[in-house]
Amino acid sequence: MTTRYVHTNLIARDWQRLAAFYEAVFGCVPIPPERNLAGMWLDQATGITNARLTGIHLRLPGYGDNGPTLEVFQYDPLDERLPTQPNTAGFAHIAFAVDDVATVVSAVFKLGGSAVGKLTRRAIPGVGQLMFQYVADPEGNIIEIQKWDLNQ
Repeated sequence: MTTRYVHTNLIARDWQRLAAFYEAVFGCVPIPPERNLAGMWLDQATGITNARLTGIHLRLPGYGDNGPTLEVFQYDPLDERLPTQPNTAGFAHIAFAVDDVATVVSAVFKLGGSAVGKLTRRAIPGVGQLMFQYVADPEGNIIEIQKWDLNQ
């Protein structure tokens, strides 16, 4: 049996704005076509009556043409949820490895994101030096921006 990670789904209030954020900050690349999905098959798959999904897949950086994607979709109807915190049960955040944490965090803020925590440095014995910060995208989804200096 072959297993391969394919995508992470992110449900947005405004999929176009959120996709543009991930393109601008992290260099994610849209993978056409844009999706506009509805029908009995979607109702059956999701358990939601009269569901409609719109959105797009974004190729994540660093993996080439066959790498995993961030699936940014918007549901109609859309249910709201309580804000996610780093200690909320379930999927909590996605992470991007970058060359310059401070520069990327600044770009997040300029494009409508916000701080969750502070820029932190920590030596992890046997691994290396980690610099990271938790931030939130414009819709409050948590992102870890990280840079590792690995032990040789």
